[in-house]
Amino acid sequence: MISFDLSSASSVLCIGAHPDDIEIGCGGTLLQWSDQGRISELRWFVGSGDARREAEQRASAAGYFQRFGTGELNIAGFPDNRFPTMYAEIKQALVDLSRRIKPDVIFTHRLEDRHQDHRLLAELTWNVWRDALILEYEIPKWEGDLGQPQVYCEVSAENQTTKLRWLREHHRSQTEKDWFDDELFSGLMRLRGAECRSHSRFAEAFTVRKATVAFGASNQRLGSTG
Repeated sequence: MISFDLSSASSVLCIGAHPDDIEIGCGGTLLQWSDQGRISELRWFVGSGDARREAEQRASAAGYFQRFGTGELNIAGFPDNRFPTMYAEIKQALVDLSRRIKPDVIFTHRLEDRHQDHRLLAELTWNVWRDALILEYEIPKWEGDLGQPQVYCEVSAENQTTKLRWLREHHRSQTEKDWFDDELFSGLMRLRGAECRSHSRFAEAFTVRKATVAFGASNQRLGSTG
């Protein structure tokens, strides 16, 4: 199995349409990364969030930022479920962000995601950033739009447990929903773990549409190892 080596990545941007998207999609990977490597710049962009959900997101992000010793959270406050009607404004927010940071790695939604807010952010991520490794995470939902990912990150049993616990503790407003529970999130991680033969049995998976192969080039920020 071929594995990406992200040890040289110093700047990471996580993009989510709603509070909890980032944690659901790549929370385990971030926790795993904090155990095995460093990030000098970690930034989260969250597109929406009323007062209650904004407070939940800030509390949740703080735990991840503490693990890395760095972090910046930007909650844009666009109207939930209406992102397509705010195309120009959301694009401008991301363009403004791109002028401040040049991330090595970006975590964002899948282009095929059937939630309109997720889909628009994925499209704009590719539109705004042209020089970063983009890893598209997956969000389980009623529409059943899971794809066939190409990249997997093994997540330890400890970090899998932490991810689930933090989702429950920090995003209490969502626990009333019938899909928001440990069984769903753990089940998807177990499935992806089986697909990549994870030693811990758990993993998160990502769609990668474009990546550069390097052979030790000095100007290459990210590469891959076999």
